[in-house]
Amino acid sequence: MPEAESKKPTLRARRFRRRLRTRIILSFVWLGFGLTALFAFATWNLRSRVENQLVERTLQREVDNLAMQVEKNPDEAPFFLMFDARTWSDKNAFKVDPLYRDLTDGLHDIRQQAPDGSSRAYKVAIRKGVRPDGTQFTSLIRYDVTDAADATEQLMRWLILAVVLFTLLGLVIGIWSASRVMSPVSELAARLRAYRGSSNPKPLATHFPEDEVGELAKALDDYSARLTEVVQRDREFNADVSHELRTPLAVIRGATELLLNRPDLEEKVEQRLLRIQRAEQQCTDLIGSLLLLSRNERGQGNTLVARVAEQLLDASRAQLGGKPIVLRMEGESGLTVDAPEAAVSVALGNLVGNAVKYTLEGEVLVKLMADSVEVIDSGPGLSPEDAARLFERGYRGTHAGHSQGGGIGLSIVSRLCELYGWQVGVRPGLERGVIATLKFSTD
Repeated sequence: MPEAESKKPTLRARRFRRRLRTRIILSFVWLGFGLTALFAFATWNLRSRVENQLVERTLQREVDNLAMQVEKNPDEAPFFLMFDARTWSDKNAFKVDPLYRDLTDGLHDIRQQAPDGSSRAYKVAIRKGVRPDGTQFTSLIRYDVTDAADATEQLMRWLILAVVLFTLLGLVIGIWSASRVMSPVSELAARLRAYRGSSNPKPLATHFPEDEVGELAKALDDYSARLTEVVQRDREFNADVSHELRTPLAVIRGATELLLNRPDLEEKVEQRLLRIQRAEQQCTDLIGSLLLLSRNERGQGNTLVARVAEQLLDASRAQLGGKPIVLRMEGESGLTVDAPEAAVSVALGNLVGNAVKYTLEGEVLVKLMADSVEVIDSGPGLSPEDAARLFERGYRGTHAGHSQGGGIGLSIVSRLCELYGWQVGVRPGLERGVIATLKFSTD
């Protein structure tokens, strides 16, 4: 027990250090601290250097000037370079430099060329007054700020350089921090991409520590396991349904063929048997198409559309129930589609079946063209809402009434078209009815 208890804090500390949120926080904390500390140190060091240089140069200039005055004129009172003061009246104003003569009261910034040719910067204070005898005078104090201005410019250049360097340093640290922080996420994404298309993906959580990314990997593993289970159940269900439905359909087909071969068969019975045979074939085609849709697989085949359309029209004629409708076909009889006959029969059959169902009298025309088929009826027409939603699963048109059907036929057609790259659409007829178009892929 003591040994186990001693391991818990270590494990907890390791897990805390590995947390993605903690990594991000610590990265930005260190980034902010490092940049601020470096900038503060550089500013303080630069200010100290500039200030020391300014003081040293000023002292050196003043002591050199004082020594020169003593050497040349030891009896005169010394004057200093940094400060210069003088007073003049209107009588001797002509002796004053014109640059200062007309200045108003207050402080002024003046830049003037020195005798040695260099440019000097001065702060000038002007004050006008009146002597006891009533004479007006002007007082001037001039302070040489050239060295301070140069120091300010130097400081500005250093600060700009420091900002550029720290910005580049921040970029480098940010890139490094981002790569360290986001590397587990990138690794997780790479492993997910590597599993794309795999039917048996390996667990992800074993490759990551117990942090946020590890928790995400566990959630993805759980989701993948549940999704795999659902897909497996769906495949088993499709296989079971296919087998269980095809078996009785095969029995129906065999029994129907045997009965149709009898020589003493009555005409009415023969018509009913033919109807059963067509219904069995439609069920077989529909089961095959639905299985292909569930697997998202394209079936192979080479189908003559005219033959399928003729079979559909024959089957529809047997189901008219006395309605005065003419069913006919015209156009290109050689149109061939690279798809199984079952898929073409289901797609085109739903369009023909809807046209026959909603047409009370008139004509249903199947028009074959170079790469498409149009089913034109003379029914009640199509509302804008129906045109927009007709291929939605479960939607039944405004003219459906109490007719049978769950509104999934055209949805199956839409899915088949998406699988094979076909296009399907409906639009109102020129005068009445609906024109449904099935355009096949030309690839």
